[in-house]
Amino acid sequence: MVNLGRVKNLFGKAKREVDKRGGTDSLKEDAEELKKIAKGEGSVTDKAKAATDAVKDPGAKGAERPGDEQH
Repeated sequence: MVNLGRVKNLFGKAKREVDKRGGTDSLKEDAEELKKIAKGEGSVTDKAKAATDAVKDPGAKGAERPGDEQH
């Protein structure tokens, strides 16, 4: 039997994480960027490093997210 309270809690956590990364549009941009990295040239190690760097910067490369402060 599915515990609906746990399911709601899980969805709530997922929504908060998506929102922290800039929303669903940002996730789509991340997925496209990772897709390009995976299909691109280079070794698996190079692709893994590029993907790690890409995930550290949510959304489009160099794009600013709402709430980001410039220093």
